[in-house]
Amino acid sequence: MILANAFCLFFFLDETLRSLASPSSPQGPELHGWRPPVDCVRANELCAAESNCSSRYRTLRQCLAGRDRNTMLANKECQAALEVLQESPLYDCRCKRGMKKELQCLQIYWSIHLGLTEGEEFYEASPYEPVTARLSDIFRLASIFSGTGADPAVSTKSNHCLDAAKACNLNDNCKKLRSSYISICNREISPTERCNRRKCHKALRQFFDRVPSEYTYRMLFCSCQDQACAERRRQTILPSCSYEDKEKPNCLDLRSLCRTDHLCRSRLADFHANCRASYQTLTSCPTDNYQACLGSYAGMIGFDITPNYVDSSPTGIVVSPWCSCRGSGNMEEECEKFLKDFTENPCLRNAIQAFGNGTDVNLSPKSPPFQATQAPRVDKTPSLPDDLSDSTSLGTSVISTCTSVQP
Repeated sequence: MILANAFCLFFFLDETLRSLASPSSPQGPELHGWRPPVDCVRANELCAAESNCSSRYRTLRQCLAGRDRNTMLANKECQAALEVLQESPLYDCRCKRGMKKELQCLQIYWSIHLGLTEGEEFYEASPYEPVTARLSDIFRLASIFSGTGADPAVSTKSNHCLDAAKACNLNDNCKKLRSSYISICNREISPTERCNRRKCHKALRQFFDRVPSEYTYRMLFCSCQDQACAERRRQTILPSCSYEDKEKPNCLDLRSLCRTDHLCRSRLADFHANCRASYQTLTSCPTDNYQACLGSYAGMIGFDITPNYVDSSPTGIVVSPWCSCRGSGNMEEECEKFLKDFTENPCLRNAIQAFGNGTDVNLSPKSPPFQATQAPRVDKTPSLPDDLSDSTSLGTSVISTCTSVQP
């Protein structure tokens, strides 16, 4: 019996090691003789330490310089280099949003994967590690914060977005970075240039990347019962500088501009990966993960593709980048599809409403799952005066086999 138990332990450890050594999804050939997938900076170091991988990687980068995919693959040396790298740590490497060397990591990722696509794809795979955590803890905090479960008379009178700003000011890091982007985005350059948008975007990225989502999500996704609250929510990112412009560019042109920058391209791909509407899940979100969608949405703020609420209506949630589909020509259908991933996205809308309500899918078996309905669109309401001065207020089969062995 001791031998049987020892065999089961050995078998379980062997299967565990095998599972770690194999990719969890069919993204490429099975890695043989390589470590489990790592971040792309580390994968590049591993490749550099192996002469065959290192030389093939240099070859591939030369092949990609100034060539399209078909021209590259027509060259046998380039094709051989790509085949070798598909079995290296570089092929399955991923990055973490906000990591110390994020830009370097993304540059390495795209240096491989831009050579694998057939031209410009509508949806690109996300270079970021998948989100497995849930928002349940933050939802519970938001539930208390927004007054859910409290006296309805008190809850309906509260401006939850104002409360969120007050909570931010009680946290030193949140207050510092929020004050920084407000100052930069409100700083007029000249009578014809209302602000430095590039610096404003950088300050916003720092805020949303460095401040815990416990604070940033409350400001972005607070629930509102009146127009004043909804207008404060819309003003969170200082849209007159970070979002609006004199004219709306074509959405496909805006997407193309975004894809020239590795960071913007990656954040957009991550949004599509985590917020693309799925009609096979309860919430319309991939894997029913609200956190992944909300995090990806927040990750796009501070780029040319920055999304925001289109008006200050408290009765409907409609967000969009600052763009339109005018002038799309024969690409109008593709443009409308891109724009509707924001304006008519049930996954994103449900995630925002769920956060504001302090609920999560299947959060409690005693509570029915969150059901969101499509709110009718409303005409844009007049903007309210800015009011930002609030700093003074508040392996199952293996286990079953082994457990069947009795002493």
